[in-house]
Amino acid sequence: MSADNSITGVGSEMRSYYGRPIVKEPVWQPEIPWYFFTGGIGGASSALSLLARIARNERLAKTALYVSAVADAVSPLLLISDLGRPDRFLNMFRVFKVTSPMSVGSWILAISGGASGTAALLELLDRGRPVKYAAEAVSAVTGPPLATYTGTLIADTAIPVWHEARRELPFLFAASAAGSAGAANTLFLPPDEAGPARRLAIGGAVASNILSLAMQLRLGLVGEVYHQGESGRYSAVAKVCTGAGAALLRTRGRRSRMAAVVGSALVLGGEAALRWSVFKAGFQSARDPRYTVLPQRERIRARGMQAGRNVSLI
Repeated sequence: MSADNSITGVGSEMRSYYGRPIVKEPVWQPEIPWYFFTGGIGGASSALSLLARIARNERLAKTALYVSAVADAVSPLLLISDLGRPDRFLNMFRVFKVTSPMSVGSWILAISGGASGTAALLELLDRGRPVKYAAEAVSAVTGPPLATYTGTLIADTAIPVWHEARRELPFLFAASAAGSAGAANTLFLPPDEAGPARRLAIGGAVASNILSLAMQLRLGLVGEVYHQGESGRYSAVAKVCTGAGAALLRTRGRRSRMAAVVGSALVLGGEAALRWSVFKAGFQSARDPRYTVLPQRERIRARGMQAGRNVSLI
């Protein structure tokens, strides 16, 4: 049954037959937005570690490597908790399907996590430098895809607010990952050695705020869920915390250890809230038939107008 025939409208109210949603809500549990968050930290930190190593900033390179390894170790635990049993997670590795973001992402997580864990252990033991450098390189190469594939994953669903934002979500998740990784590493470094991480935190926080606002504006009607309910509250928290944290890091973070810690904590809290806002927006948009049907009608109307123009040119 088509979407146009599956709903009835009364004034501005729109409802489906039997009051059931047209699109099912996601089945993911609260572990998933935290996985988005830790995956972003781990992926971006691994890239930061290699760049710091190349720049001969050894303190930052080691710190970013350890942060990446811890985040990469936590991420599969969150996935296993969401799935309910470890064997369900292991079953994802039975095949590799390049057209499936979930399959590709699972392999990226395994490779990146294994590489960062190996490099961190060898760094801690001060052994096997060639193997350690090779593992660092693999972790750094797979880190950015790990930080961003979750944006592609949720955009590949039928959830209206996610699918309609398929052009923005990977870039939004990349910016959020950069901000959270920079903030996480700034927490563990003295201000005079945290410069690159601090700048990454500020840049990522500013970029994620700009991209989030641009995404919501482009989505139009569908994007209004980011101003409603739980998603709206998380979105407001994200903007306030990342903005305040970036400002504090920019003005005081270079001189004050306390300001750097507080600013980093605010950025981390804001970027976590951003992931929760996107997560909750998916549930909210799935419940309301308007967000499924009205964009479909608009696309049908646009195709009809385009077909009419093509006929007139013949």
